[in-house]
Amino acid sequence: MNTDPLILAPENYAPALDVIGVKVTVLAENDPAHGYGITLQRGEEGAGPPPHSHAWDESFFVLEGKVECQVGDRTAIGLPGTLVHVPAGTLHAFRFGAGGGRMLEITGPGSRAAQMFASVAKQVSPGTPDVPRVVGILREHGVNVAI
Repeated sequence: MNTDPLILAPENYAPALDVIGVKVTVLAENDPAHGYGITLQRGEEGAGPPPHSHAWDESFFVLEGKVECQVGDRTAIGLPGTLVHVPAGTLHAFRFGAGGGRMLEITGPGSRAAQMFASVAKQVSPGTPDVPRVVGILREHGVNVAI
């Protein structure tokens, strides 16, 4: 495991990935961040993933706007300052509300989220996605989609 500190200034961020309408900036993949993955996500109203689950913990911290979060059988509206923690294996989804929003995502050890985001951005054109193709890519990265 890497024991060096990670310091990343905004001018050194990688370009945002277009992941089906959500702009995802990968700030840290698991190894440099001591097992955690960290992304900055920005979306327009209505953007967000379908209900899904995976084998790693995931947390969201709302920075701007309003984000509707579904976690298991609970739904909550996340406003700036709201933290939502999703334990591994829990069905969850989110949608950006009116005016869009921005949030920080932190994934736990074992996450394949950064690699999944890169694969989707590379293999799926923005706009109306090829749903079976997207579901296949997600499954390749350990994500189970509930459709």
